[in-house]
Parts: sequence; structure tokens; C-alpha cells
Amino acid sequence: MIRLDAPRSGKLCSGPSRRDFLHAGSLAPLGLTLAAYQRAKAAGEATGKDGDVNCILLMLVGGPSQIDTWDPKPNAPAEVRGPFKSAQTTVPGMQIAETFPRMAKLADKFSVIRSMYHTASAVHDTGYQMMQSGRLFTGGIEHPNAGCVLGYLKGGRGELPAHVMIPKPIGRTGGNLPHGESAGYLGKRYDPFILNADPSTPNFKVPDLLPPEYLSTIRTDRRQKLRDAVDGAAAAFEANPAARQMDENFQLAYRLMSSAKAREAFALEKEPTTMRDRYGRTRFGQSCLMARRLVEAGVRFVTVNMFETVFSEVTWDIHGSKPFTDIEDMAKLVVPDFDRAYSTLLEDLTDRGLLSNTMVVACGEFGRTPKINPAGGRDHHPGVWSMLMAGGPLQGGRIVGESDEMGAAPKTRPVTPAEVAATIYRGLGLDVHHELPGPQGRPIPLVDYSVKPLSELF
Repeated sequence: MIRLDAPRSGKLCSGPSRRDFLHAGSLAPLGLTLAAYQRAKAAGEATGKDGDVNCILLMLVGGPSQIDTWDPKPNAPAEVRGPFKSAQTTVPGMQIAETFPRMAKLADKFSVIRSMYHTASAVHDTGYQMMQSGRLFTGGIEHPNAGCVLGYLKGGRGELPAHVMIPKPIGRTGGNLPHGESAGYLGKRYDPFILNADPSTPNFKVPDLLPPEYLSTIRTDRRQKLRDAVDGAAAAFEANPAARQMDENFQLAYRLMSSAKAREAFALEKEPTTMRDRYGRTRFGQSCLMARRLVEAGVRFVTVNMFETVFSEVTWDIHGSKPFTDIEDMAKLVVPDFDRAYSTLLEDLTDRGLLSNTMVVACGEFGRTPKINPAGGRDHHPGVWSMLMAGGPLQGGRIVGESDEMGAAPKTRPVTPAEVAATIYRGLGLDVHHELPGPQGRPIPLVDYSVKPLSELF
């Protein structure tokens, strides 16, 4: 690892850390390149609010059961309807499971899509890909995450990255395929900035946006002098265009690291104790609070992964036997956590005047089988599931589509992940058929030309 604060280059035996990597000048983990920054600045976007719509994507890793959440089947046989009763919401005709009492009071703010489906393999990876990019990983082509597309097209605002992913990327969940979390063929420079930390832990801070400890007492002019020395020694090397880009990245990296605004956006400790308690002192609750702070500060797109894995952790993946979760544990831990954090997020955004320009999308990668299995759980089922959309130009209090009597397949208005992606893109103010530079320069539209947004939500 090269240390630019040393009188000469030296390698650290401990190897490069993510903090050192940023210190050396890489902007790829931050999701913000010099080119994107300059485009945003030229367009007047880097100076503050621009009227654009933002998006918070809540990935409910594991795949929530449609029947046990937002599409209850009270008239189905016991082995299908499960242990929970349905409850009326504030929207006439909209019922959800009784385990979401806070959401039931806010149903006018969100809409439910009850006819989601896909026909790919019933594995987590394929669902992640399609719900975050609108397409399936095929032929070696990894399509970009919607937040990365937004960053590519509009850049970040000022010193903040365009797309932030919290708290961590989705880890191994049984497959080894891409999860649709990267910029894909757009290039790593448009990957999201990943928090890689749990915001619910005591003394939380974000290392990648703070100067390394060994720079804390070094003055800015000293760093610049050191940088000038490196410039002089590396003049020949930097004649290379790629090296010049590295140098530009280095300069912008330091500006990001020293940015008071960037540090402020991640400073959860500045939130009132009452607000932190409202969201819940859980990883997901504090991540949702962090998402609100980031959007308020100017981040365009925030992805919140509710879980990192489905193994040996209580998640939405309710197969019923270890190392997975059963329905009872889901109801005790996962559901209240989501109900509290999601409802508080909608209320908080509303109170701050942010919900009108911030979409909040909550989805899993598939649904669950209608019939409860012998282990007391439900298995993977991409045949139909439910998801939530709210905020921005999207209308609340609506139900799109319906599943059949057993919650096994769409009955009306089948909706694909591509249509959800198109709806997000339209909500963000993008042309859903705008062409991106794909592999070998082949133009690829944001969604296929036959795919349209969900007009029912606008």
C-alpha cells in the first residue's frame, strides 16, 4: 500500500484497507467520478436542491410471504391462510396482515402491488437482479442497478455520492450469481458507495468519508505540499491518460474526505434520541433513518438491505427449519422491525416535506409458497408476491393487480420486475427507453421497448 503522507513510498504489511484505498485516490467506492461531478456542476445540480425526485429502495432480503404480509387470504384453508388474521387499513377495501398495525394507519401514503411475478429460477440471486436492475443476468451481461443508472445519467449533487448502499451489500444467500447491486457494464466508477457498517452500533461512524487517523493532525497545506512532491516525481507516469484520471480522482477524493456536508449526512448521533427511538434501535431501523438523512442532504438514491444473508439469522426467508426462519420468529422480530421503521420513514419524510419528491420502494426478490410446509414455513415462490411503492409522483392508497384465491398466481394485472424498474425510472424523471452504452458499445434501453411503467400509480 502506497502512503502519500510518508516522505517516500512504503508498503504496509497489514495490506490495504478500504480507508487507505480511498486515501490513495479511488472514487469508485464512492459512486462519484470527476466527470459526473463536473457534469452535475455544469448543469447547476452540484450546488443544492434541483427539484429532482429521489428514491429509497428497501430490499427485503429473503422474500416476504405475500399471504403473511400485504395480501392476506382469510377465506383460504388453514394451511394456506396461516396464523394471522387480516386487518382493515385506512383505505377502504385494502386489508393487510394484523401484524402491521402502524402501516394500516398510513395506507393512504403507499400502494400495494399484489400481482408481482417472474418466471426465472426460484433462487434469491435472480430475484435480486431483476428487482434492482429490471433484467436478468444472461450471456455474461450484468445490467446496472437503477441507482447506478441514475448516477450515470445525472451525477451526484455536490460532494455527495449519487447512490449509497447501506448497511452492507447482500452477501451469499445460496447462489454465486451477481445480485444486481453494481453498475454492471457502465463501469465500476458508477458503483454505489457502500457503508459497510452497522449504524445501530455504539459510536458509529463512516470511515470512508473521514480522514484516516494518521492524517487527523496534518494540516491541509501540508497534504498539498506532499501531493505536489508526488506530482513532481511522477510527471512522466502521469502523462498517461489513465494516470491523469487517477490524479483527478485523488484530488476529488480529498475534497470528499474533508467535506463537512458529507460527514454531516452520516452523523446519526446528531439525531434526537426520540427520533432514533421512533425508527427502532435495530440495524434496519437506523438504516432507514440514515436513508432519510442522506436524501435530505442531497443523495439521489439510497438502497437499504434489510439483511446481509438468510443463513442463521431471523429474516423473511421462512423455510421453517434451521438455518432459516419460521413464521413465528418472523412475526416476533422481522415484521415489527419493518412495521416500525417503514411507517416512521413515511411519517418522517412527510413531516419534512420530502415524501413528495422521494419515492420509497419496498420489495423482496420473490414470494412464498401458499401452502405451509411440514417444517412450519413457506418456500420460495416467484409465481406471485406483493410489494410496496410510495412517495414522489406515485399515488398512495391504491392496489395494483390481485392474486388468486390461494395466493399462488396473479389473477389480474400481472406485473413484472421490468415494469417496476420502468415505474421507478419514470418516477425519477428519466426516459424509460433512454439508451445506455452496453457491452461493445451496443445501445441498451433502460428497459426493453415493450415495457411500460405502471400507469395506475401516476
